[in-house]
Formats: sequence, structure tokens, C-alpha cells
Amino acid sequence: MKSHVKAVVIGGGVVGCSVLYHLARAGWTDIILIERSELTSGSSWHAAGGFHTLNGDPNVAKLQAYTVQLYKELEEISGQSCSLHLTGGVMMADTPERMDFLRLAHAKGRYLGMDTELITPSEAKAMFPLMDETNFVGAMWDPVEGHLDPSGTTIAYSKAAKKLGAEIVLRNPVKELTQQPDGTWNVITEQGVVHAEHVVNCGGLWAREIGRMVGVELPVLAMEHMYLLTEPMPEVEAFNKETGREMVGVLDFKGEIYTRQERNGILLGTYEKACKPWSPVNTPWDFGHELLPPDLDRIAPSLEIGFKHFPGIEKAGIKQIINGPFTFAPDGNPLVGPVQGLTNFWVACGVMAGFSQGGGVGLALSNWMVNGDPGFDVWGMDVARWGEWASLRYTNAKVRENYSRRFSIRFPNEELPAARPAQTTPLYDIMVAQNAVMGDSWGLETPLWFAPKGTEPKDIVSFHRSNDFEHIGNEVRAVRESVGVTEIANFAKYEVSGSGSEDFLNRLMTNRMPKEGRIVLTPMLNEFGKLIGDFTIANAGAKGAGDERFMIFGSSAAQKYHMRWFEKHLPKDGSVRIHRFDQTLVGLSIAGPKAQALLQKLVDDDVSTASFKFMDFREMAVGGAPCMVNRVTYTGDLGYEIWMQPAYQRLVYAAIKAAGHEFGIVDFGMRALLSMRLEKNFPTWFRELRPIYGPFEGAMERFTRLEKNDFIGREAAAKEKADGPKLRRVSLVVEALDADVMGDEPIWAKVNGKDFGTVGKTHDFGAPRFDTTGKEARGSTAATGASAVRGIHDGEWSVVGWVTSGGYAHFVEKSLAQGYVPAELSEDESEGMFEIEILGHRRPARINVQPLFDPAGEKMRG
Repeated sequence: MKSHVKAVVIGGGVVGCSVLYHLARAGWTDIILIERSELTSGSSWHAAGGFHTLNGDPNVAKLQAYTVQLYKELEEISGQSCSLHLTGGVMMADTPERMDFLRLAHAKGRYLGMDTELITPSEAKAMFPLMDETNFVGAMWDPVEGHLDPSGTTIAYSKAAKKLGAEIVLRNPVKELTQQPDGTWNVITEQGVVHAEHVVNCGGLWAREIGRMVGVELPVLAMEHMYLLTEPMPEVEAFNKETGREMVGVLDFKGEIYTRQERNGILLGTYEKACKPWSPVNTPWDFGHELLPPDLDRIAPSLEIGFKHFPGIEKAGIKQIINGPFTFAPDGNPLVGPVQGLTNFWVACGVMAGFSQGGGVGLALSNWMVNGDPGFDVWGMDVARWGEWASLRYTNAKVRENYSRRFSIRFPNEELPAARPAQTTPLYDIMVAQNAVMGDSWGLETPLWFAPKGTEPKDIVSFHRSNDFEHIGNEVRAVRESVGVTEIANFAKYEVSGSGSEDFLNRLMTNRMPKEGRIVLTPMLNEFGKLIGDFTIANAGAKGAGDERFMIFGSSAAQKYHMRWFEKHLPKDGSVRIHRFDQTLVGLSIAGPKAQALLQKLVDDDVSTASFKFMDFREMAVGGAPCMVNRVTYTGDLGYEIWMQPAYQRLVYAAIKAAGHEFGIVDFGMRALLSMRLEKNFPTWFRELRPIYGPFEGAMERFTRLEKNDFIGREAAAKEKADGPKLRRVSLVVEALDADVMGDEPIWAKVNGKDFGTVGKTHDFGAPRFDTTGKEARGSTAATGASAVRGIHDGEWSVVGWVTSGGYAHFVEKSLAQGYVPAELSEDESEGMFEIEILGHRRPARINVQPLFDPAGEKMRG
């Protein structure tokens, strides 16, 4: 075993071997994988081995597509068979709501380049004759599904990695991890110490324990998962003989089961409601190639439905029941990337669907380690998406919920209850008493909307407009016509201070930093000129001689993500300090034409427009409490953001409500706020603004000052401007019926045969910045592992873009959507040019270049 290496990968399951292989292929051959036992000794060896490309996050779906495409190449490189069976699969819908879900998935597949098809139950039965088709209303066919040999595939990754120069050491448990002053690591094992620049935690069932070695509690939990194998079935053998092919895989939402052919029988697995965690606190180090005792009683309700839906299986004999542990994160997606607060400590764990996602995880992480960027938008898998509130008990409750809902529909207005409330502000009990429907905003309870007195504050979940529609409209109109107040504690808050603060922020941000007492809006780019942040920054003035102080406000969900970036670029001379407030600083926003009059009643300062201008910052007492006040709001109306320590929030809120009584002040929630931002064409972070878009694509040129200092990403941004962005963020008015866009719907355009390039797997959906060797992609489609897929066509119409977000704008009374289309179409406001596919129906849409509310911005300026 080597004593000094570039990187140590801990864990020899499919994910660890994939990371090792991809690092070696990217040019890092001085690397070693250390496994406590044998390869596949955790979850990989007993996995069902299924793979598919469909995922709720389109960016994760892209990496799953890469994984599936990789297997043939992997077999050729390694000489090891993965035993691939590309059978295709069907998802079965038993209700109209589940059919709507499949329509959404099918529409999403259009711009991902997926060749899915909506089919009838009878057509599905022809591919899987063991079902009773009368139990279903429809189905979706996906040709890129199948299964493989888990052990053979893992071995294929390992053999390919060793051929490229990587080393694998088995039967060598890691005992301790210690970091040296220079940031390098000592990996202490039974066979000796390995000194490494980087450590990658691919520990699978033991990832949590490896994280604890460095003081990190990773939000992962192992769950018992059962599937059964039947004896050989004559019906299966007859189908194979008659058709010359295998039966397809089937996913049954109602039964919470999946099935596929296994040899001459059937494999049937469940995600049962009565789920059971395994070793919820500590994973035993001596666990290995063992299975857990089966428990048919626990999965009996699922089997009962399954046998009703698939009567051909009921009479088959059971040959074997497999029950083994698999790790899950609270939302079911992997945990990938560098851990904030540590140097060169990486994770790739919680990869429940290892044979659908393992290749993509390995590619993204190797790109990240070698090139400093994953090359894809991997936010849906980024370990930084979880905060400190994702504790052991939170994780245990949330993973149980996620597992039990694995095949359940998640409606766009559905808030899941497990592990809540995790965090609350001092106003939580007041909001609940006022009939607020609360939502989970990065672990914080946040008011979404307010139900009328005497009615239950509860969402009726739906893909269509629901019971909140009228009440959100009332909140919006009250703000636009008078004044409203809302909590904004769910924003991220930071203070940057020290003598080098302004230079530091000018290096990170695209906009010039403001003068003292002023505010700017600014994006933040990575080295490749892609959007990785969007902030409000106030120059708060120095607290001491030679000091500088800035307040930064951004997306709460990105706090760990952004702190990781800030820390990476902090000067080493100590001239800059950064503090993340989280919930030690909370806020309220007042907005509407009466907001200025209301604030004047609460303060002793002059807050007239002449004295306190739009985009001003001031520290003042509000209602008697020390506060910081920004003259800006996300509503796009006249308004203010008021920030205070939690101890003062009840005082300030009570003062606002009392002073606002004469104006008819109303409480409004997050959904009303988001409705109002649509009326102003304001983008949102992680929807419109993501690391797959440049600032000119995202229509952020007003805040991107190329002529200022050499900020990070400036060269790439200048090139984007010079070449002209290929895509452009737009706002569209949609002739919707009773359902508005939710995000990820395809945008059709009447192009009359004109070719706008590729859609989905290549540049239109965010080009990977590196190919599979880690070199710059240069327009190649190799990085996706798939050939370019031309846009979906329907006569003179073609899919040219996709929706990022939207909804109903209640004050202007229009259904609105934001999304990306080819730049040359982005200012075409003509009627009949665009359509957006909503729940399987294409609805007319029209671009509106100017905001529908206050296009000149006069109201917010006062």
C-alpha cells in the first residue's frame, strides 16, 4: 500500500469504485481505494440492480442518463461483463392524479431528450402480460430502463480504474482521519497510515461513521428494503419464447412495488408504508455480506395490492426473500461534494439508486476535484443543501417519510410533516394563531398563506389551482393597494467585515460595491462565468478605524453552498471576516403604497423619499427596537426589509400591526410574495438563476459590470456577451385553464422548420463544462454519454425551451411563466408564437419583455 497519494477513496461499493475510475480517467492515477472488507460488502452486492433515467430533478436525470450510457464503454475498458438487460419499463397510473403525474414526467422528458411515450393499460399489458390492466387508467413507457449484475458492474468499475493506474486495498478498515496544518490528511488504517491531499467518503452504510471521524454528522440513514424472487414461471418462459425478449420492468404507484423479470421468474420489490430503519444511531463495523431477517407481514399490504394488480404473480412460488439495508438522505437524492468548513474532504454517499446514479456521481465528483467544478448543475445532489438542523433525529424521521412515499406523488403545493417544526422564529405561535398555513423553508417554519378565520389552515394538494388561490389573491391585492407585512427570516444573512472586505467582495461579485448607506443587487459567478449566487449587498459602514462592513442577503437554501465558496476565496492574511447569522438575525418586510407612511409612524428618523431613497440602507430604531432597514422588497413595490435580533421580533411585529391598523394592513405569506415577483419578471435563485446559465442568458446584464475589476468569471462572462448568449431568460403570459406552470414544462415554438440546435442533453439544458476525461467539453456531447437529441417536433412546432418557474399573478390577473428559449426568439412578443405544455395540454403563451406591474419601476422608487 502506498504511503503518499493524491487522493484516498474510502469504500468499495459501486459509488466508491465509480469515483476511483472517474478520477483515474480524469488523469489522477496516484490514487487509492481502501475497503474495510471486500468490494460490494455493503449494499451493492444485494441490490436489485435496476436502472432508469427518470428523476424529479432534470439535472439529476441527466447524470442518470450518463450512467446508463456508460455501461457498454465500461465493459469494453474493463473486460468485465455488467450483464446488461435493457428491457425498457412502464409506470402504471391507477388514478387521474397519477396520470397527471405521468403527463408531467413525459413533458419533462421532451427537453431532456428522453423517448418516453404515454400508452394505454392494454399496451402495457402486452409487454407484461402478468398484469390485470383493468386496475389502471394509463401508463408511460420508457425504453431506457433495465437491470444488471450489481457485483459484476462494481467489479467492472474497479478493473477499469486499476487499468488506468489506480490502486485498491481490501480488508483494511480505516480507523481514524486526522488533518495536518497544511490541509492534507492522514488516513490511519489497520495496515498503516496513508498521507493524502484529498479524502473521499464513499462509505455507504458506514458513511455516517466516517463523517463523524472529522466531526460531521451526515444526514443519511439505512433502511431495510425487501424484494422477493419467484420460482420459474411458465408464463414468463412462454412470453420469452413467443416474443424473443424479456418482460419489461413495471412500477406500480398504488401498490408501492416494482417488478421485473429475473431469469425465468419475477423479482418484486416494495417501498412499504410500514418501513423500518436499520441501525439508526451507529452502523456496526463487523456487518458485511449478511442479509436481514425477512418480514413478509410488514410488506403484506403492498403484496396484497400487487397480487391484485398482477394476478399472474400471486400463484408463483417464492424462491427467496432478500432483505438488506440501503442508505438514504432525507429527500432520497445523494450527498455529493466538498464539505463546508473542511479542506479537501469530499463525500459521495446516500446514493440509494447506485446503479442509476453511480456513474454520474463519479463523473461529477471527479470533475469537481480535478477541475474545481462538477461540470454540471448538481444542486439536487450537493451535500451543502442540508443545514445544521438536519440532525440525526431529523434525518431518521425524514428518511422514514421519504422511503414510505417513494412511489407517492409529491404535489407542487404539498408540505410534508415529518420532523417539523425543526426551526421556528419568535412569531411562530402568532402566525399559527392567525391561521397561517406553514411551509418548510430550509428547515424553518415560514407562513405560506393565511386561511380565513373559522376554516382549517390546510392545503388541499393538487396539480391544479387549489383552496389557497382566492386567499393568496386577497393578500396580493391588499399589498398592492395599501400595505402588508410578511416574515423574511428565511433569507440568508451574512456580515463581511475587515479592512479587505470591499476588495474581497469586488473580486467575488459582478457588480460594483455600494457606497456607505447604499445597496446593490449583484450576481456571483464561478470561474466559468456561470451564475452561482444572487445577492442584495448593503454597505453598513465601518465600526472601527480602517474597518469595512457589508451586510449580504441571499437565498437561505444556499447558505452552506455559499459559505463554502466564500471560505475558499477568503484572503489568508486575515483581512476579511465573514459571519453567517442564520436565525440569529430575523426579519420582517412591509410593502405597498402605504408602506412609507407606516414606517414613518414607527421611527423617529425622516424616511421620506428625499431622505431615505430607494436602495438605501440605514440602522435605526423601529418600534423602539434596534434594526437594520433596507429600502427594497422582493414584491417590486414600495417597501422595506427590517432586520433585527430575534429578541426584538415580537416587539417590532406588534408595532407594525398596531401602526398599520389605520391602513388596513394584512399579513401575507411566501406564495403571495412569489406571485408578486412574477409580475415584476424577478428571477429566483435555483430556478431561473443556476450554475448552468451565464449572466447574459439570465438577463442579469444590468448587474454585471464587465468594466470593473477582474472579478471571478469575468473573462467567461465577457466572452458570453461578445459571442451573444445562446439562451435567454424570458417571462411569458400563459392562457392557462385551471392549472398554472410548476416548473420544468417544455416550451414549444412555431418555428416553421427552422432548427434551433439541440435540446436537452447538450448545451440547451446547460452544457457540461468537461467531457468524460475531465478536459474541456468544447461543444462535444461526449460528456453526457449520449448523442445529441434534436428538438421534439410536431409539424411546424418544436420544443425550443423549458419553464423554470411560474404561477398565477393575482394583481395583473394573468398566468405567468419564466423560462429559457433561444436568444433570437426572446423578444418575439407576437401572438401564436409559443405554447407551454401543462399537464399534457399545450396552452398558448406570449412573451412579455416588460414587467406587467409597474414596468418603469416608479412605485418601488416612491
